[in-house]
Amino acid sequence: MAFGQEQIATMRENARKFMMSGDMDNAVLVLNKAAQTDKNNIDVQKDLALAYYYKKDYAKGLEIVKPLIESGKADVATYQLAGTLYRGTDNGKEAEKIYKSAIEKFPNQGPLYSEYGEVQEVMKNGAAAIGIWEKGMEVAPSYSGNYYNAAIYYFKQPDGKIWAILYGEIYANMESLNPKSANIKKMVLDAYKELFSGNLTQMAATTKNAFAKAVLETFARQSGITAQGLTPETLAMIRTRFVLDWVNNFNKKFPYRLFEYHQQLMRDGIFDAYNQWMFGPTNNQSAFETWAGANKAVYDKFTEFHKSRVFKMPAGQVYSNRK
Repeated sequence: MAFGQEQIATMRENARKFMMSGDMDNAVLVLNKAAQTDKNNIDVQKDLALAYYYKKDYAKGLEIVKPLIESGKADVATYQLAGTLYRGTDNGKEAEKIYKSAIEKFPNQGPLYSEYGEVQEVMKNGAAAIGIWEKGMEVAPSYSGNYYNAAIYYFKQPDGKIWAILYGEIYANMESLNPKSANIKKMVLDAYKELFSGNLTQMAATTKNAFAKAVLETFARQSGITAQGLTPETLAMIRTRFVLDWVNNFNKKFPYRLFEYHQQLMRDGIFDAYNQWMFGPTNNQSAFETWAGANKAVYDKFTEFHKSRVFKMPAGQVYSNRK
């Protein structure tokens, strides 16, 4: 038995190497041999279904993964794989069933909400999708994928720019090394430009969400600064005054980790550097490089601090789904 398990482990490792090199045919060949050696090994079955997914042979992958789901032994990754395979076949209804079952079994797993919301979005159920992503933020506040999806969703809504700004910046902090972070930073900057091109006082007056109303009112008091244009430097000024105002007027009623983080950066004297990190490269790469060169000590201080911490959102701070 020990020799058999050792043999299986070697075969799985070989198959992984084939998958990493893009040779899915050999990966499938090796994993099929492993499956014949140990018919009850769930890990081998999952690997094989994944290899078929990479081969784009979704039907074959589903043949393997469906019995795992029906066995009652499936873990979160197995449900995710099943959902992804159904999405590959453009079978949104079956994918929906899989994610519903998965969330019922694993109600606090953020990735399930992220992917389930994506299924709803593909099925043109935008309102359902954002509700699922917001629920995902509630039950798994430190999982980044739901903030990413929610930010993009709200950016597309005429009255959603404030949520795109907040969720986009949260994602950029959670996933600073992810290539998608650069696109999100650009989206946040664009959302700020669109927001400040309108009448913030009027927006606040017609906004029903109490948190959004407070944010818009606070930004409206700083909007005069935008007469100088919206750059990393003017955004730093606007956001500095915003945080000071927010702390005095709304922090107790609406505690928000992102604003508390801004306050911490201000106390440490690195908030300007943070705003350059957030908006500089996407606004003007050469101007950012000039700034970073002229302010090397403070930018190095920020980057060292930034690398030493993990940004996490606490529970209870999803305000976009409240009145």
